[in-house]
Amino acid sequence: MIELKDHFNFNLQVIDNLKDIKNLKNYNGLIIHEDALSENGIKEILKNKNVNKIIFYSSKKLNGLENIERLSLPTSVDQINKIIINNIVKKEFKDNSSLKINNYKLDKNLRRLFKDELSLELTEKEIELIELLYKKTFVKKKEILSNIWKYSEDADTHTVETHIYRLRKKIKDVFKDEMFIKNEKKGYTI
Repeated sequence: MIELKDHFNFNLQVIDNLKDIKNLKNYNGLIIHEDALSENGIKEILKNKNVNKIIFYSSKKLNGLENIERLSLPTSVDQINKIIINNIVKKEFKDNSSLKINNYKLDKNLRRLFKDELSLELTEKEIELIELLYKKTFVKKKEILSNIWKYSEDADTHTVETHIYRLRKKIKDVFKDEMFIKNEKKGYTI
């Protein structure tokens, strides 16, 4: 595989030993040859849903492997590039579509906020508001008006207070959480 490295459209790092995989978060995906399936520790890696996995195989004995892309050998460099790039794009899309906020998960594609077994449907503006509050430690009302509603910072409106009040109420009704959005002297925060 190392000989083909210059022909790929992605960064390839070859690891000969599973012990060399320090942190799966550092990888966009893993290409695993079917011979590695017998190694200790591979089952835990295959269970990890946060990493794209592609199995190269030449035999037809790949039972019990779910949510794993398969690529039959022999194959072409173009086919490998295509499948790897496709998997990287899928992972980036998935990563960009959800946020972990304290004990909550915000899924922007589903437009829902999740905690444990509960979920809450959100509007686009509520998602934008949560994202803005999540990205910064404190956000002033004028900054929220400017970023989300594109209002002039000089505008005098109760839009921010009204939306935050409604969002807090929705979160309190579903999750019984009155502290999801806090208002302090420095601004709003999550």
